[in-house]
Amino acid sequence: MPANDYGPRPVEVQEREPIHARALDALDWAVEQAEGRAVGSVPFAQASDFELAAELYRADLRVRMDRVIMAEDAEAGLDAMLECGALAALLPPVQKLVGFSDGEWRHKDVWKHTKQVVRQAAPRLEVRWGALLHDIGKVKTRTISPDGEVHFFGHAEVGARMFDKFHKRFSLFEPALEDAVRFLILHHLRASHYGGSWTDSAVRRFAREIGPYMEDLFCLSRADITTKRPEKKRRGMNQIDELQRRVSDLAAKDAERPPLPKGVGDAIMLAFGIPPSKRIGIIKENLENAVKAGRVEPYLESEDYVAFLRENMALMD
Repeated sequence: MPANDYGPRPVEVQEREPIHARALDALDWAVEQAEGRAVGSVPFAQASDFELAAELYRADLRVRMDRVIMAEDAEAGLDAMLECGALAALLPPVQKLVGFSDGEWRHKDVWKHTKQVVRQAAPRLEVRWGALLHDIGKVKTRTISPDGEVHFFGHAEVGARMFDKFHKRFSLFEPALEDAVRFLILHHLRASHYGGSWTDSAVRRFAREIGPYMEDLFCLSRADITTKRPEKKRRGMNQIDELQRRVSDLAAKDAERPPLPKGVGDAIMLAFGIPPSKRIGIIKENLENAVKAGRVEPYLESEDYVAFLRENMALMD
């Protein structure tokens, strides 16, 4: 077997070729397509080849698939995975996107859209995998309204459940990457729902719920804009930019300003008949934790926090 960029094959593979080494050869060819080095004919492998390779050399398959989606011409690599049989065998939810909605219902081809999103996405593993899988739920959620409009209601939630089922079977990702990709599938529409009428509280709630995946989500949201209409694309990009600015500005503002108003301790003592004591400090700490957890908004008036405490007496202990 000719040498390749992945180092020597395990002894077991060399001894048992070509039973499942065909799967690795096929993915090597897809990598070469993605990286602009492809030569020769398509080394097609059977589904059974990929299944056996996945059992024995799952990490080797992941390395090759990572290289495909991280390459500059990821679209060519993904088409190569389709052509050699790897897409159907290793990523069946993605393979089902091929040809889906291709003009049949006046909706863009989801496979073409997905490949473009992968190419446009920031070259980070979480974002690229999220881009590849973000629309898998569309296959199960397409509906056609009486006027011919196509809808995919709930496709993000359905896609996340499909990902769970897929990953339980294939176990391609380590836990941290699995969590990140699933989160991006589930929330990939969130930033596009932003409107200028969002209050600061709504922006804070968005930031709190997205948490550590914020940068990845913004990257995926930008990549998900594939319209050919310049004005529509500009509006979409500006919308995401504005939301990102507001998240950043509010985070900076909140870092400088305490979440509870001055004098809230006095208001608590007066409302509940508590003398100055260590207990007031504990109650204020409980309130601050409730703010951080999103149970109550920051920067309200003292009487609002007193009312909140009356409804949540456990915080008084």
